[in-house]
Amino acid sequence: MLAELEGVSPELLDDEKFLRHALGEALTQADATVLEVVSKQFDPQGVTVLALLSESHASIHTYPEVGKVFVDVFTCGTRAKPALAVQLLADALGAVSARSDLITRGARVPALVGEEHA
Repeated sequence: MLAELEGVSPELLDDEKFLRHALGEALTQADATVLEVVSKQFDPQGVTVLALLSESHASIHTYPEVGKVFVDVFTCGTRAKPALAVQLLADALGAVSARSDLITRGARVPALVGEEHA
């Protein structure tokens, strides 16, 4: 799931601690398993937050100068709900508008490597 959120407060988009918490909460509430979160505050502004998930990864990249944040939630399996994670993040940020695209990557694979040969 790729998303672009607009109309977000520049102050929120430059608040690394808030963004780490908001992304982690959105992912957890969307049934993703967050393993680790790392982030980088840029100078003079902007933040990138990356979340390593059991199901894959999520990232946000903020542009406070234009009130935008770009989101990528990539998951495998059927448990995690990337669209819900994006919606919850948009709500937490108070986004005025959100545009998202669901992109299916790869073919369906067995649950375990070698399972098809068992």
